[in-house]
Amino acid sequence: MNSREQQLQAFSRLLDIMDDLRAGCPWDQKQTFQSLRHLTLEETYELGDAILNNDLDEIKKELGDVLLHIVFYAKIGSEINAFDIGDVANSISEKLVHRHPHIYSDVKVDNEADVKQNWEKLKLKEGKVSVLQGVPASLPAMIKANRIQDKVSGVGFDWEKPEQVWEKVQEELNELNEEVKKGNTNNIESEFGDVLFSMINYARFINVNPVNALERTNKKFINRFQYLEIEAKKVGKSLHDMTLDEMDVFWNEAKLIYK
Repeated sequence: MNSREQQLQAFSRLLDIMDDLRAGCPWDQKQTFQSLRHLTLEETYELGDAILNNDLDEIKKELGDVLLHIVFYAKIGSEINAFDIGDVANSISEKLVHRHPHIYSDVKVDNEADVKQNWEKLKLKEGKVSVLQGVPASLPAMIKANRIQDKVSGVGFDWEKPEQVWEKVQEELNELNEEVKKGNTNNIESEFGDVLFSMINYARFINVNPVNALERTNKKFINRFQYLEIEAKKVGKSLHDMTLDEMDVFWNEAKLIYK
């Protein structure tokens, strides 16, 4: 592991390289906040994949890519005299100190819930008109639902027990079933959204990250289906020509391999 001095030297080297690229590379010279945005999102998702796979070497590489983007944005900010990387670091440092009075002041907390409640109260004092104001509109729907529920729980708007949330899930499922029977597409969509929202809330109560859970299932399904495709080719068959019973043979094999 690197010493603090070596870490600072490595970061300084990255800043120097960024200066060189911005000065001499035609591609880097053309980039703007807007042109980098979609690339930043892509890098963030790649980091997320590496974390889900618990691939430490890949996590290190993807963190480097994300760090590059942070440095890149700061470099562009400095060129228009808006801010530089020092301003970025100082800004987050000041925020962290202010929002952790139990570390940097005399506020007492007993647990994580107390910390979250203090955090939301402090944000309102800073001028936020709603605890939900900080939820980005462009977040994917499932992540947004999870953040919404997490934030309102921070000010005490929450269920008391997991059993209560599970009852809510059952209630929403029943309401969805009733609308399916009626066949009103708009109402079905609305109730389906309520089911998803309640399931995401329940996940929080049983300490499950719903996004990670769904992505694990996505990967599991992909692995199983690709096994099915490979095994079908081995016996010279196309999935289009196979019956569901025939496919189930390979699918059940895949379930034993990919759990």
